[in-house]
Amino acid sequence: MGSENLSQDTLAEQLLELAIKSGAEAAEVYQSRSLSRPVFFEANRLKQLETNQSEGTALRLWRNGRPGLTVAYGSVLAEVMVEKALALSQLNQPETVELGSNFQPDYPDLGESLPIEVLVDWGKEAIALIRDAYPDVVCNGDWECDIETTRLVNTKGLDCHYTDTTLSCYVSAEWVRGDDFLSVADGQTKRGELDPERLANQILQRLIWSRENISPPTGRVPILFTSKAADMLWGTVQAALNGKRVLEAASPWAERLGKEVIAPSLTIYQDPEAGPYSCPFDDEGTPTQSLVFIQNGTLQHFYSDRTTGSQLSTNTTGNGFRPGLGSYPTPGLFNFLIQPGSASLPDLIQQLDDGLIVDQMLGGGGSISGDFSINVDLGYRVQNGQVIGRVKDTMVAGNVYTALKQLVTLGNDVDWNGSCYTPSLIVEGLYTTGRSN
Repeated sequence: MGSENLSQDTLAEQLLELAIKSGAEAAEVYQSRSLSRPVFFEANRLKQLETNQSEGTALRLWRNGRPGLTVAYGSVLAEVMVEKALALSQLNQPETVELGSNFQPDYPDLGESLPIEVLVDWGKEAIALIRDAYPDVVCNGDWECDIETTRLVNTKGLDCHYTDTTLSCYVSAEWVRGDDFLSVADGQTKRGELDPERLANQILQRLIWSRENISPPTGRVPILFTSKAADMLWGTVQAALNGKRVLEAASPWAERLGKEVIAPSLTIYQDPEAGPYSCPFDDEGTPTQSLVFIQNGTLQHFYSDRTTGSQLSTNTTGNGFRPGLGSYPTPGLFNFLIQPGSASLPDLIQQLDDGLIVDQMLGGGGSISGDFSINVDLGYRVQNGQVIGRVKDTMVAGNVYTALKQLVTLGNDVDWNGSCYTPSLIVEGLYTTGRSN
């Protein structure tokens, strides 16, 4: 399942050779193979073990400058894929062919695989720690080892590949008290080793805070977004930094390079070697690179793929990714890091005289406009620097750009929430509404 197996597969070479013989002037093949071994727990017990395998191949070619893209899963005949791609190319307008040449064909595998037995033991440990403290809680979860191999080959000599092994887990704790239902969930994504004790302690802390239901604060109050919830804010920032949105004049920061756009305490960047979402090259074969998007509040860079970079006259930043196997590369992010502050989560809480902690939300975040209104799925009221209980039937509304300009404090508790590495943070300028209990 390693990258050497995919590199020894001859399907890609067959596709490229046949595409050229059939009249295409250029072609590329993107291959992905994955093997996942999830372990599922339900109602505090081990429920089942699974092994899932998938394999997909995408062929993109150009004939007379017209692109054609076709996708196949599992074993496939090269002739069939080439015929379909050529037929589709006749329906498209000509475009500039943007292909990279070879730079470094081989990369070391990332991460290490673990036996199923280890995942099972971790799951049992986390559940036992939670239920030792709260016997009435019902826990569910899944623990997984996922191995994914990516290879990209084209007619300009590019041939690069690597294998990424990632560990992930997700645990939910459900607590029923009369007609009151509470669900607390958390997870981890790492390479090498997961930490069931830390995960259990994070859930236990939320259960402690939720012992009492309290009326929410209303009006304009400071909001503490935990690291688990803060990525709601960063989704809007990621959209504003997208080079394609800049070309469309949809980004409010399109003309703001070199100017302050958010609070000076914020520095935002990507790092191709950081965390479980690192990768050596994008889906166009361009090496990924370290890039500071915002330095101390000042906008430095947008991110782009080859086509967008060419249109912006900035070149690609190595951020051309496929939303799916059957999609063309478009500007995307592989990881997104926010430089943390120095305050711990308890320190942040102590700064609030009367405020709200948002930990889990229902619904998505704001659009590129920055405006949002969310239902708080799990939140807590803080008075005089102490968490006094859980709030229900509460909404938070405001504008992301406004909030990030009024950032109060950044925490030091950075954690991965998806591919976003963010600390907790306190912001002003948002409004809460709620119903008294």
